Amino acid sequence: MILAAQTQGFLSPTGVEIAFLLVGLATLGAAVMTVTTKQLVHAALWLVVALGGLAVEYLLLTAEFIAWVQVLIYVGSVVVLLLFGLMLTRAPIGRSPDADSGNRPVALAVAGTAAAALVWVVVDAFRTQWIDLDGPAQGSTEVTGSILFRHWVLPFEALSVLLLAALVGAIVLSRKRAGNSETDPEGES
Repeated sequence: MILAAQTQGFLSPTGVEIAFLLVGLATLGAAVMTVTTKQLVHAALWLVVALGGLAVEYLLLTAEFIAWVQVLIYVGSVVVLLLFGLMLTRAPIGRSPDADSGNRPVALAVAGTAAAALVWVVVDAFRTQWIDLDGPAQGSTEVTGSILFRHWVLPFEALSVLLLAALVGAIVLSRKRAGNSETDPEGES
């Protein structure tokens, strides 16, 4: 009887698993709002909620270091960079008819196909592995640093170059528009 109480069945979820599911649903809802809202600033704020939800999921998986990296880098830096780029390019704050190209069905089909492919790859790759929440912390700084600097150095550096290119591109776009307004004959009068 005691042994039966200690082993969890597949269909008897624990509190952590229920919290993981609820936070995952909230994160999915925020991600959907991010891509469906027509206001760019609201999309950036929904992105903060979605990325924050991912950080909570990492905490529930006992990967505290990854959770704080998620908060500091993605929620802090990337969203601030996005908002900074919106301000530099003088993107419209409210609804913009230019932001809707009318290709929603094609975009939805591509997004659905990409999501299905991603789910299939992840399920196929981790089909036989289970996450042991009671075992040693796999998200510790030592384990994460070892994996990051042994196997993921090139993608990590490529991402940093991509973010730098996005920042430089936003600055270049804002300077061209500022230069065009100075040579405008209406600005000289």
